[in-house]
Amino acid sequence: MADTAMPDGGARAAAPPRLLILWSMPRSRSTAFFRMMAERGDMAVVHEPFSYLAEFGSTEIDGRKVSTQRELVSALREKSAREPVFVKDTTDERYADVLTDDEFLATDATHTFLVRHPRETIASYHRVNPRVACHQIGAEHLYELHAAVTAAAGQPVVVDAADLVDEPAGVLRRYCESVGIPFLPSALTWSAGERAEWRPSAAWHRDVSRTTGFVSTPDAARPPLDVDTDPVLRGYLAHHLPYYEKVRASRIRP
Repeated sequence: MADTAMPDGGARAAAPPRLLILWSMPRSRSTAFFRMMAERGDMAVVHEPFSYLAEFGSTEIDGRKVSTQRELVSALREKSAREPVFVKDTTDERYADVLTDDEFLATDATHTFLVRHPRETIASYHRVNPRVACHQIGAEHLYELHAAVTAAAGQPVVVDAADLVDEPAGVLRRYCESVGIPFLPSALTWSAGERAEWRPSAAWHRDVSRTTGFVSTPDAARPPLDVDTDPVLRGYLAHHLPYYEKVRASRIRP
């Protein structure tokens, strides 16, 4: 796919992608992003297939049960040959077979990334699962994927969750321009409610099920968690912060 230059040196995709993927650190507004893509109505949407595969041992793509990452990649290729597809997934786990599939990284999909400061991800994840392990914060896995995509296909699009909440229209306009899809302002709001796609992991998506757009949704019933004073979580922050900063360095701005 040929690219044209963006004003800030980035690349503007020449044609809409058949398979567009958003890789995200967990708890980073990625479900709101998924909800926006579903509201657009111009792409089939697939919610966390790699995460579901890691969590449940299998997942389904158009009724086809897949039990390995390679089978899943193949199913996504076949689905995107029939219709344009958007996939949203999180990097709680490491997807080794994705990292070694050069065609999937370079030509079969357009890979994009969503980051959030690890301090916020850790606090948000801990509220849902206090037994969270260090690797599940996801910045290291996201960086590894970002580096693999960069080596295979060039600099991918990166969005920071803080920018997305502060200026959703501006950030998403740039995102759409960069990946080659039209910007649809009407998709920035939607009806509150659960989606069938995320019912297997509904406990993780309660906030976005109550929202109608990109907003910050602090839990007023719970005091903020001070990650920096917790000896375990402070270690998680120290581990993931450098990876977050490396990926965030190339983020798009409105």
